Amino acid sequence: MSDKTIHPFQGNAIDVHWDQRLCIHIGECTHADNSLFEGGREPWCVPDEVSKAEVREVCERCPSGALSYIDKDGTPEQPAPENTGQVVYNGPLYLTGELDIEGAPEDMPAVRFRAALCRCGASKNKPFCDNSHIEAGFEDFGAIGKAGPGLEAKGGPLKIKAIPDGPLKIEGNLTLKAASGRVAWQGTKTALCRCGASKNKPFCDASHREAGFKSD
Repeated sequence: MSDKTIHPFQGNAIDVHWDQRLCIHIGECTHADNSLFEGGREPWCVPDEVSKAEVREVCERCPSGALSYIDKDGTPEQPAPENTGQVVYNGPLYLTGELDIEGAPEDMPAVRFRAALCRCGASKNKPFCDNSHIEAGFEDFGAIGKAGPGLEAKGGPLKIKAIPDGPLKIEGNLTLKAASGRVAWQGTKTALCRCGASKNKPFCDASHREAGFKSD
């Protein structure tokens, strides 16, 4: 664990960790209606300012997994009962649930439950989003046309494998939501574009080959 990228904030009952490698500054933490996080304060996160339940709730709002916590009673974060992928307008894919992201570092514990994955192909922290879509001018409004084969269950392990120079291979129960919030696609196997070039976003259509997409 590097103290240059992972910042611990200690409390009496619960500790918070902020991982700069994953943070894309959505602001769910600083916009919370309490004093756990306050910009300009040193330290900016004080776990003892609020209840332990509030600490857990605010950390679990973070869609990228940049915020995690250690409950000193030993109660770990639990995955959402439904595996969900939210396509973001001109942005990444937010995944929540029981996530198994192949190759995810051990010191990124929250990405087992919450992650923001790159869709534009420009991130320097693949498969995770680093906000490069903004500079790259990535444009996808997040519509989903396909309905998928459907689901018999909604939770359970969701395996995510970033294929070298190719898409995200997904296996497990998954519900995809369009950027509008509409439940759009449900199924257990799919391949999602991460090069930014597919004409069938968020799904892969093999455009990464013609585009010469490189994942490294």
